[in-house]
Amino acid sequence: MELSISSLLKSFTDDKLVAPKVLEKKLNCEEESSLQYLQIALDALVRIGVLTKERGRYRRALEEELVEGKLRCSSKGFCFAIQDAEETEDIYIRESQLNNAWNGDRVLVKVTKEGRRRRSPEGEVRVILERANPSVIARVKEVETDQFRAVPLDDRLLFELELDAKKHDIALKEAIENLVHVEVLQYPLGPLHPKGRVTQVLGSDAQSAADTELVYCKYDLPRTFPDSVQEAVEALPRKLRKADQKKRVTLQKVPTLTIGNADQATSLDHALSLESVKGGNWQLGVHVVDLSYYLPIGETLTQEAARRGHTMCLGDKVLALYPEELLERIGALLPKTERLAISVLMTLTPEGEVVEFEVQPSVINVDHQLSYQDAQRVLDRKEQKTPEAKKLAAVHDLVDQFQQVSQALRQQRQQRGSFVLPLVSPPLRMCGDDDALGVVVSAPEDARAMVAEFLVLANHLVINHLNALGVPAVYRVQSPPDVQDIQDVLKLASNVGVPLSLQDEEAVQPQDYQACVEKFQGAEQAPILYDLLKGTLKPATHHDASGPHFGLAHVQNYGQFASPLNRYSDLLNQYVLQAVFAEGRDRRTTRAKEKVNLRHSSCHGQISWNVLPPETQRQLEGAIATAIPQLNEAEQLCRQAEGDLLGLQKTKQMQGHTGQVLQGVITGIQSYGFFVRIEDLMVEGLVHVSSLKDDWYEYRSRQQTLIGRKNRRQYQLGDRVEVEVKSVDYYRQQIDLVVVGGGSEASEEDLETEPVIPKGSGEEE
Repeated sequence: MELSISSLLKSFTDDKLVAPKVLEKKLNCEEESSLQYLQIALDALVRIGVLTKERGRYRRALEEELVEGKLRCSSKGFCFAIQDAEETEDIYIRESQLNNAWNGDRVLVKVTKEGRRRRSPEGEVRVILERANPSVIARVKEVETDQFRAVPLDDRLLFELELDAKKHDIALKEAIENLVHVEVLQYPLGPLHPKGRVTQVLGSDAQSAADTELVYCKYDLPRTFPDSVQEAVEALPRKLRKADQKKRVTLQKVPTLTIGNADQATSLDHALSLESVKGGNWQLGVHVVDLSYYLPIGETLTQEAARRGHTMCLGDKVLALYPEELLERIGALLPKTERLAISVLMTLTPEGEVVEFEVQPSVINVDHQLSYQDAQRVLDRKEQKTPEAKKLAAVHDLVDQFQQVSQALRQQRQQRGSFVLPLVSPPLRMCGDDDALGVVVSAPEDARAMVAEFLVLANHLVINHLNALGVPAVYRVQSPPDVQDIQDVLKLASNVGVPLSLQDEEAVQPQDYQACVEKFQGAEQAPILYDLLKGTLKPATHHDASGPHFGLAHVQNYGQFASPLNRYSDLLNQYVLQAVFAEGRDRRTTRAKEKVNLRHSSCHGQISWNVLPPETQRQLEGAIATAIPQLNEAEQLCRQAEGDLLGLQKTKQMQGHTGQVLQGVITGIQSYGFFVRIEDLMVEGLVHVSSLKDDWYEYRSRQQTLIGRKNRRQYQLGDRVEVEVKSVDYYRQQIDLVVVGGGSEASEEDLETEPVIPKGSGEEE
């Protein structure tokens, strides 16, 4: 675990006193420098009242006035501390009260003035828990002869970093006015400026740098593995040993295949099998590589995986959790290679209902490796005469059966209320089961969607099984969308001729999305409507307690297990399964004659004792509770980085259209202007209200409309407009548009409703 004030405070989980030695062990403080840093941090937290010290041990002092939040600053110098909990107020912080905290930092804030009416409460930063900017993208300037500073390109970062020319291998004079990546060496302390070191010259401006380089540098993403990680990989076995196969179900003779990304070994962490069994049922097998057998929790490789949290895909670059050699040795389920796995063996009716299932440690041998494109060719029966197609002939029947079972599972899921969003723009990531939004995003006939059905089912069954056993698990929870967000999409849909309404005006149900997906199909603006619908979904997050999952319509007990090469959360759930296999108690006492099968669904509802030993249970609960915040932060970083890259690529595409007139649809209205989605390019830009020179436009928030006082012209959700691309800011991904035609005419009823806000008096973007 990386040592920070945030990680230190998380070590105080209750009101008990904690000894320094315990903290050293929890925080992996072994080197002299980290031990000194820990003691300095403890002393400082005691001085400011965050911790109390009694008899050489420490306790968290719970002050009601202190609120934890994440800073969101503006270029004008004012900031807000955003609290994690929903329906909590943001706390306004003046620049003078930031106490050297920067935009994005996680902080403890003391509330100094309560909020009233429409004014937010005010506060001051007391403690910086975690720094969000270990490095910045900046422009070099010379302030005096041979004295240089780095000015961050992000104007929300209200500081400049001093650069010491003597400590640079790069000639700073040659880097003046260039864009550079700067590592922060020292954060500001009192009147002292922060200090930095230029690690890379990116180019004369943002556009001259590669888009992936900008994202790497902006988010300080790890591109290589530490030497200690490489050394740990070298210690792993190259081949499966006989001793490793003891007490495992042998499934090498079961026909098994992998379906994944052709150029991504990390997608080979799960394999599939399907056999016909008695009564016309199917036995579906989802076999997941067993990393937990080789990688003990808390050691070098798993610490690095926990820090990274999630595989990140940036264009054709993959930032994996593990080095490639680990995948070759023990990770990827390669053809004709025996591997240890954890197998979920499910008996399904022809209608896709689960009759029973079991979870077993196993040994498998994959027969065939297919890419998603290969599987799609089989499903489509295209290119039958090509050599590639002939090679696939051996798996035609099996893939067809997979598709048959997948369609039955999809019908079961949709009857429960879940839905499939059509794929409009590229998903942020696809690890096989659900994307960053927590739902299956694909076309029903897509091979990806076929595989996703199996993995979603296996995930649910495994986590439901752990819950039934009363053991810890990492759960996946997704809150319902905000009613207003979906109402805005429905209003736009109504304006373009697709009338829809919610079943319940007070709450959004998954069935509402089912109806939207069905109704939008065939509409002229269907791609835009689907994309906006996707944008209303909240990200799914990790929790240590069960909760509802909106996109998959699971009332409770969903989590992830099927992709341990891509998600550390899945590996944590494997550790729990291994504990059940090795230490699980299958009866109340050793004297009891009746016992249950802890690996089979038949034990559900039969257990009235603690399955795991108390110490094992506590260790697993502690490991999961500690990992949850880091997992969610890593996943958020993944969404931001991958979304940023996609935004840069779209913005670069729009630069080629500067000065052109394009067709678009209005997708959002604010007091400062309206957003237009360019139909052919699926890129969004802003028409600022100041560019509407033909009249004085008034904002009607209730109708989501801008209406001209004299000419009766209005701009409302769903209106088609012609816009000229005025300017494009590549790095900030801002596209400024000017209307040259379109809109609609306001009715008398529209002109008479609700008070107006004159142009220029509303909030700026």
